[in-house]
Formats: sequence, structure tokens, C-alpha cells
Amino acid sequence: MNNLNLILVGVVAVALVVFSSLCLYTVDQREQALVFEFGRVVTEPITEPGLKFKLPYQNVEKFDKRLLVHDNVPVTVDVSENERLIVDAFARYRIVNALQFYETVRTPTIAKERLQVFLDSSIREVVGGQGLRAVISGERRLVMEQIRDLVQDASDDAELGIDVVDVRIKRADLPQQNSEDVFDRMRTERQQEAQLFRAEGEERKREIESEADRRVTVLLAKAERRAQEIRAEGDAYRNAIFACAYGADPEFFSFYRTMEAYERSFQTTDTTMVLSPDSEFFKFFGDASGSSGSGIEGLDSKTSRSLRSSDPNCGPDGEYDYQGISFLDPEAVEEVLEESLEQTLPTEGSALPSLEGGDQQSSLSPEPSPTEVPATELTEEDGSVVVPPPAEGAPTPADEIQN
Repeated sequence: MNNLNLILVGVVAVALVVFSSLCLYTVDQREQALVFEFGRVVTEPITEPGLKFKLPYQNVEKFDKRLLVHDNVPVTVDVSENERLIVDAFARYRIVNALQFYETVRTPTIAKERLQVFLDSSIREVVGGQGLRAVISGERRLVMEQIRDLVQDASDDAELGIDVVDVRIKRADLPQQNSEDVFDRMRTERQQEAQLFRAEGEERKREIESEADRRVTVLLAKAERRAQEIRAEGDAYRNAIFACAYGADPEFFSFYRTMEAYERSFQTTDTTMVLSPDSEFFKFFGDASGSSGSGIEGLDSKTSRSLRSSDPNCGPDGEYDYQGISFLDPEAVEEVLEESLEQTLPTEGSALPSLEGGDQQSSLSPEPSPTEVPATELTEEDGSVVVPPPAEGAPTPADEIQN
């Protein structure tokens, strides 16, 4: 009896296993299913997951419900008459109608082949119409959206039962030969620009150098002119100082200048002079007082006063007041130099100062100019004789005495 019960339990268990294998099936949450009866679909697509029932003679076909990716083969697109572009793209899609998908393409492999055709034609149409610039610029997103819409329309017309979620362009490259031509053209253009920049820089360099040379010439000319003015002014003051000293003590001045002439004349032993013994030059050889007819020694006080300089800077003892000579004041000279440098030399980061509009007066001393130096007058008591200081290059009274 027990053996019979065990046999019955075994038979029931086997029957249940056979029944479950033939009549029960599961649908995963990532899948959707179709039930077929003798090769014909007898139910609507089953999209809800769970344990399902079917008749033993029916079979079940399952389809993926997840997002699928189709990696397209690179497509060569003619974007212009002499320019081609290789576009590599992919599409992401989802099966939304399993029944329509099965009736049209049956398998995912055939579906990808159909998508390949739709994607190639859409890429050629959109990219070929808009050109390379649209693909590599900010309009790329619009281009991909247009391609996706065209692929979706083609899939709907073919009743594939899929939803094209997105189309992306991975790469858009020129063919190898075209790339080399483009790079060569870009390299040539850059070289031409570089040569243009160098030529402009060289031209600008020559302009700056010529302008700098011109300014140097002008500044040197100004400096030389001012140096000559100061030199002439100094010579005028020198003559005035000599006249002041001469007027203070004519006898000593004559003696001193004559001694200097002796010293310069007898410095070398090979000097030969042919002079008369009673020449004015040897007046101190015969007489220490030099009374050989010079006409200077032994002057009375009235005549000595008449020979004194009338220059206000000349003192009664023959000392000359140097305070009025500006170029002898170091502080004044330094201030004028600094001001002149600030006006002529460019500062850091600034252009060379313009010298147009005429030369500005550059002086190291205030007026009066050399021609306006106070004249030293030697007047007679009646005011009939006026003797100004000797001009530059003219012999002084001491030189006349020496000669």
C-alpha cells in the first residue's frame, strides 16, 4: 500500500513538472513576449513581467525591451565638388511594438541592416546639404536631430515597430588625401601670414630706427649749438674778467702777461726769433720796470680810474662777481639737465617724443644771451671813448702787449 502511494506521488510530480514546462513561462522585466500557435500570433505583446500561462502546443518568442545600440559603418559624404567627409555615427533605439517588429524584420540582426540603410541615406542627405562647417560647429546638435527625425520617419514608413531615441556623430574626418591637402593649404596660409607680419615688423623697425637716428641727430645738433653758445658766452665773460683785472692794475697786468709770453716762448731750445733789440717784447730785459716806451707804466690815478671797467660785476680791486654766471652754478646746471632729459628722452612704454613743430629753446643758463652779456666799457672822463670787451677770437690788450 505504501509503495502504491509513493508511485502515485511520483506520477503526480512528474505530471506537474511536465505541465509547468509546457504550460507555464516567465517574462523578465527587461523583456516582452509574443505567444504563437502553429506559427501564428494569438495574443497581444506581453510587456508586464511575471509568471504566465499558455497551452502546451503554443510557443513563446521574447524580445528585448531595453535601449539598443546600432553602431553604423562610416559613411563617405560629398560635401562639395572637391571635398569629401567621412562620418562615423551610431543610433540608439527601442522596440516599442514587438508584433510589428516580428512581422517586419523578425530578428534584431535584420533590423540593424535596415537601420544601416536608413542611417546612411539620412546622413548623406543632411550632412551633404549643410556642409562641413555645420558638422564641426555649434550646429552639430541640430544636424544630429535632423538625422534622427529622418531615420524615425523611414522606420515608421517601413513599420519596423521601433523608436529611434537618438543619433550621434562620433567622428567627422576628411579622407587622408584631403586631410593632407587641407593641412598643406593651412600651412601655406600661416606661412604667408607670418611673412606678412615679419615684413610689417621689419618696416616698422626701419621706421623706428630712422626716427631714432633723426632724433639723435637733432639732439646732438641742439647740444652742439648750445655748447657753442655756452662757449661763446664763456669767452665773453672771460674777456670781461680780463678787462676788469686790466682796469684794476694795468701795470701789473702788463707785467704778468709779458712774463707768461716769455715762459711760452722759451719753453723749447729750438725756437729762433729775429727781433730788434729795442723791440717792445724785450722791454723788461733792459729795465725791470719796463719803461721802454710802453706807455702803460707810471700812470697817474686819474688815468688809472679811466681805464677801469664799467661792468657792474667788476669790483674796484679787480675781482669779478661770478654769481650772475648761471653755467658756473652746479645746482642750476643739474636742474636744467634733468629738465632737458625729461623733455627729450622717452619714458618706459611710451613712444619716442615728437620733434615736430620747431625746436624748443634749450638753455643751460637764463637770459641774457651771449650777445647780451654786459659790455665792459673803458671810457675817458669826457665820455668820448667807449671800448667794449674783445669778441671771441679777437686779441686782448694783454695779447697786444705780448706781441
